[in-house]
Amino acid sequence: MARAFKKFLPMFDRVLVERFAPEMKTKSGLMIPEKAQGKVLEATVVAIGSGRRKDDGSMVPVSVGVGDKVLLPEYGGTKVNIEEQEYFLFRDTDILGKFES
Repeated sequence: MARAFKKFLPMFDRVLVERFAPEMKTKSGLMIPEKAQGKVLEATVVAIGSGRRKDDGSMVPVSVGVGDKVLLPEYGGTKVNIEEQEYFLFRDTDILGKFES
């Protein structure tokens, strides 16, 4: 996973995430049709930018780190394909929350 990101690093306060795979089966083992699958709102952070620069020149660091599990908004983000893998770019302020383990 880390080898692809030596070629691509998000700029400023942007965060690159990989969404979790959608559930294909229910807990009882029934297959879920593709149209009925909900949009996956959870993801893992795979790369972060350096942060946002304030008007006075000081830096505001990104609030998440690589490997964090986060909750995303239902809409938004920019789809990025890196080495045939699908990722999404979000601004740090667009991320809704971080899961604690």
